[in-house]
Amino acid sequence: MPATAPMMRLNLSLLNGLNNNYLKNLQTFLSQNVSLTTQEPAAFFTRSDRGGTFSSEQREFSMHKTLIGILFSVWLTLCGADSTFAKNRDPKYQKAVSNALEYLAREQRRQGYWEANGGQYRVAMTALAGNALLAEGSTTTRGKYARNIQNAVDYLLEMSQPNGLIGYKNDYHYTYGHGYSMVFLSQVYGEEEDALRREELKKVLIKAVEFCASAQTTRGGWGYVSAKDGNDFDEGSTCITQVQGLRACRNAGIPVDKKIIDRAKKYISDCTTQEGGVQYSIRGGGARPAITAAACAALFNAGEYDSDHLKNMLDYCKKNVWPGGNANRYFGHWHYAHFYYAQVMYRGENKDWDKYIKDIGQQILRKQSASGAWMEGHVGPVYTTAINATILQLDNGYLPIYQK
Repeated sequence: MPATAPMMRLNLSLLNGLNNNYLKNLQTFLSQNVSLTTQEPAAFFTRSDRGGTFSSEQREFSMHKTLIGILFSVWLTLCGADSTFAKNRDPKYQKAVSNALEYLAREQRRQGYWEANGGQYRVAMTALAGNALLAEGSTTTRGKYARNIQNAVDYLLEMSQPNGLIGYKNDYHYTYGHGYSMVFLSQVYGEEEDALRREELKKVLIKAVEFCASAQTTRGGWGYVSAKDGNDFDEGSTCITQVQGLRACRNAGIPVDKKIIDRAKKYISDCTTQEGGVQYSIRGGGARPAITAAACAALFNAGEYDSDHLKNMLDYCKKNVWPGGNANRYFGHWHYAHFYYAQVMYRGENKDWDKYIKDIGQQILRKQSASGAWMEGHVGPVYTTAINATILQLDNGYLPIYQK
C-alpha cells in the first residue's frame, strides 16, 4: 500500500482467538497498513433513525468491509501455508474429506439443520457438521460451503431460547448441543463482516454463556441438562463440551467469568483417579478413556498445559486411547474419544501428531463408505462423518479453538 494511501479502521475483535503465530504475522501486516481500533462494533454500527439511514461511521465501515474480507483471506492463506495436511498428507486423505463434506452438504435439511438417527440431536449435529465445514476453510460468505454454513447459523440462532439455551428444553441431552453450538457460533462470530448480524450473534453468545453459568452444578460440573432441570446431577462428558464452548466464546471476545472455568477444572480434578483416568462422574463410575481424552482437551482450552495432574492424564491416554488395542475400552464412544484426543495430539509435539494422524487416519479411511459417510455407531452417519472429517482437517489450521 502506498505511503500516501488513507489509513483504514478495523475492529480488532475480529482477530480474537487466532493462532498466535498467524496472529503475529497478520498483526505485522496490519501495523504497516491499517489503523487499528479496539472499539466494539456496536459503538459505530448504529442506525441514525427508524427509517434505516446508516450513520456516517457505518457507511465508512461498509466502504472498508472489503478490506476486512481481504485481511481474513490473508489469515486463511497464512494458516494454509503452515498446514502439514496440505504439504505432506496422502491425497487419499484429501479425497476422503472431500467426499465426507459432500455427504454432509447433501444431508443438510432445507431448514438448515442436520440430525442423528431417528431425527434426534438436531442442534448438536448442526453445530458439529457446521464445524466440519468451517474446518475446510469456508465461511458464511466465502468458499464452497458458505451457503450451508449460513443456513446452519440461521437454524441455531432460531434455536436460541429467551433463557440463553441454544436448543430444545424437552431434549434430555440439551447441554451437548448447547456446548457444541457455542463453539460453532463463536468461530462464525469472529469472521462475521455484517454489523447487524454480528450484533445478533454476540447477543446470542452472551446469553448462552449466562445460561451455561446458571446450568453449572454445585460441584462445578454439568449434566445432560441444567442443574435445575437435572436435580444437580453432573457427569464428565457434558462438562467438557461446556468448558470448550466457554473457551471458544472467550476467544471470540465474549465475557466469561473465570470462576466458572476454575470450578470446572476442579470438577475434572476431583473426578480423576490416581492412575490419571477421569471417572464418569464425581460419584464414581470408573475411569473412562474417552472422557479422559476429552478432559485433557478441555484443560488445554482452559489454559492448563504443564501441571503434574494433566501429565498424569496424558500418560493414561497414551496407554488407553492411542489407536489400536481393545475397542471395548471406549465404552462405545470411539468417535467421541478421538474427536478430543486428536485435538490433544495436534496441540502437542509435531512428531507425535504425525504418528497419531497416520495411525488414526488409516483406521478412519478403511471404514468410509462409498457415499462419503461413516456408517458405524449408534448416533448415526452425520455424527461420525462430522467427527472424522474434523479430525482429518485439524491441521488445516482454520478453527481457532483447536489451534496450538
